[in-house]
Amino acid sequence: MKPIFTDEQLVIQLSESSKRAFEEVYNRYWYKLFCIAYHQTASKEEAEELVHDLFESLWNRRAESNIKHLSSYLVISMKYLITNHVKSKITWRRYQEYVLLNKMQEISSTEENIEFNDLSEAIDKAMRKLPEKTSRVFQLSRFENQSVKSIAKELHISEKAVEYHITRSLKILKDNLSIYQSDN
Repeated sequence: MKPIFTDEQLVIQLSESSKRAFEEVYNRYWYKLFCIAYHQTASKEEAEELVHDLFESLWNRRAESNIKHLSSYLVISMKYLITNHVKSKITWRRYQEYVLLNKMQEISSTEENIEFNDLSEAIDKAMRKLPEKTSRVFQLSRFENQSVKSIAKELHISEKAVEYHITRSLKILKDNLSIYQSDN
C-alpha cells in the first residue's frame, strides 16, 4: 500500500502542527528507530524510551526544524540520542564507582582511626605499668628524640643505665602490645 503522504509533505504538515502528520511519521518510522536503538542498547525498555524521547523532541521542535530528508534526519537523531544515552550511563557508572570508592576509603579511614585510638590507649596503659624512671627515659628517648648521652646528663644517671631503661621499657611494651603486632 502506497503511503498517502510523502515524507516532504509530512515535514511541511508537521511544521504546521498537524497531529495527523505526526501520527503518520510515528507509524512509519517508530519500528525502524526502535530496532536501531534496541541493537545498540540491548534493552527493550531503553530502546522504547529513546524512541519516545526522539518523537517528543520532534514534536516539541516541529516549528523550528529544518528537515530536508525525514528518514535520514530521524536515523541520525536516534544515533545522537543513543550516543548521549551511552555517555550518560558511563558517567553514571563512574559516579557510582567514585561514591563506592569514597565510602570504602571512609570506612577504611574510620577503622584506621579506631585502631590508632585503641593502640594509643594501649600504649598509655602499658606506659603506666613501667616504673617511673624507666617511663621517663623511654619518653625522652622515643617521644622527644633525645640521645642517650643527653638523657643521662638530664637525669643524672649513666649512659648504661639509660640503655638499660630503654631496653627494659621496649621489652615490657612489646609484651603488653603483642596483640597489635602484625604478622607482615
